[in-house]
Amino acid sequence: MTLVVLTGATRGIGRAAAIELAREGVELALVGREAERVQAVAREAEALGGSALVHQHVADLTLMSEVRRLAEEIQGSYEHIDVLANNAGALFASRAVTSEGFERTFALNHLAPFLLTNLLREHLRGGRVVTTASDAHKAGTLDLEDPQSEKSYAAMRVYGTTKLCNILFTRELARRAPELHANCFHPGVVRTGFGKNENGVWKLLTTVGAPFFRSPQRGARSLVWLAISNAASSLTGEYVVDEKVATPSGQARDDRLAEALWERSEELVGLSSGTPA
Repeated sequence: MTLVVLTGATRGIGRAAAIELAREGVELALVGREAERVQAVAREAEALGGSALVHQHVADLTLMSEVRRLAEEIQGSYEHIDVLANNAGALFASRAVTSEGFERTFALNHLAPFLLTNLLREHLRGGRVVTTASDAHKAGTLDLEDPQSEKSYAAMRVYGTTKLCNILFTRELARRAPELHANCFHPGVVRTGFGKNENGVWKLLTTVGAPFFRSPQRGARSLVWLAISNAASSLTGEYVVDEKVATPSGQARDDRLAEALWERSEELVGLSSGTPA
């Protein structure tokens, strides 16, 4: 049975993907920040998925210590992972730094999937890595001298930059790990909890605009397609929109930038030469 580890599994795209994957008979390892929400989605997936096995893991992925703990937990629970779906992410209206010293948008949206994928690489051999990116990457600008937006912080720009990082990470992972199939996708603008984690203008905009957004089920379709479809089995290093390979921005296709981001990310999370520490 195919095993999919799915982060950000308790809301929006993640919840919709969990339910659809369960319906397909996929064994799931759901990851979320709040135990109650993880349990609720697991019960829903089990009810709709019939015989599909659903496992639960709780971790706050803004913290690299939690990413490492989660990786150890997963390594101790499963002999092999067929798919790692890096779906957890958020937009934060204001800049804040985690207890580990990382700007939280950058930590959650980029460093967490970067570290988790590297730590689980041996368990993923021959498998797929699917990362939730966004067309918002076109509004991002990556400055490796200021990856944590210390000079200035604008929510959508920073979010876009982390989504740019997702694509660069995917392309560089495909180059460095030919034993894997690494791809990312744009889910569309989806009615989720995105932007509602804080009060203010972003919460207002996402609430008012919600009727015009895609459903989470539609947004999750490319994730499910990349994770388990035969049609996507040969893809690697690609950016997908609506189950079709698309061309991201010029900066997202910059191989030198992708390599430099990888090396900078290794330094930040304490990896050495691509080897888990």
